[in-house]
Amino acid sequence: MFSGLSAFPLTPMDENGIDEAAFIRLIERLAEAGVDAIGVLGSTGCYAYLTRAERARVARLAVRHAGDVPVMVGIGALRTGDVLALAADAQDAGASGVLLAPVSYQKLTSDEVFELYASASHALSVPLCVYDNPGTTHFTFDDELYGRVAHLPNVRSIKIPGVPATPEAAKAHIERLRGLLPSHVTLGVSGDAFAATGLNAGCEAWYSVIGGLFPRTALAITRAAQAGDRHEATRLSERLQPLWSLFRQQGGSLRVITAAAELQGLVKHPALPLPLKALDGASRQRLAVVLDELELSR
Repeated sequence: MFSGLSAFPLTPMDENGIDEAAFIRLIERLAEAGVDAIGVLGSTGCYAYLTRAERARVARLAVRHAGDVPVMVGIGALRTGDVLALAADAQDAGASGVLLAPVSYQKLTSDEVFELYASASHALSVPLCVYDNPGTTHFTFDDELYGRVAHLPNVRSIKIPGVPATPEAAKAHIERLRGLLPSHVTLGVSGDAFAATGLNAGCEAWYSVIGGLFPRTALAITRAAQAGDRHEATRLSERLQPLWSLFRQQGGSLRVITAAAELQGLVKHPALPLPLKALDGASRQRLAVVLDELELSR
């Protein structure tokens, strides 16, 4: 489950709770499209805004409606004790793996992050994916910490935050990281605009935001890269530059992808927990044009 396309869907909700019917539709679309794995309760899934009970419910729904597709469940939380409780809930729900980011209000040290992963990995009976997302956690892994964490029990993948822009630099970056990791630990690229470059450089997985809403588009890029057709993977990604530009302009993908789901009628508006809001006004109109031009709304 730590190779190929891992698709990360929204957790549609408003102030009254989770829209379970919409969430189930999103999960079933991904299963029907044939993604390699589904990642729920990642950043796109707004895990940090949900209660433990809500997160347990999301995990159960995802596993129930994913068919044969393995489900990875996010277990990030501020306190280690809460992480362990969420890990137990995810395993009870039947998750095939878990995803853990070093979430904190106070800036963490490398030793504190290592101890977090050590505690979680020793408590698990399913594989763990390390989630390096400095844009939201404000913690940056260094190469030494990658190596230390990767040797813990049950760690099977590291979700890295993009790669250098040029193919040569990306390949050198992945090869350097690969030399620090055990052979059973995969590298997965995130930051969708970097996905084709990362896959072409040797990443085994793409942990994808757009895969959660446009799985066939993301699968086409993934399968081209897996087949060794670097040119086609790059071409398909470059075609999506208008979408990548919107992600950059909005400081990330969440507000954009939520508005896209609303525009397609897959989720109701609003679909984010306050104070978060999807794109509106001129930005939303621009997104609608982009979706139509790229035929992502069809």
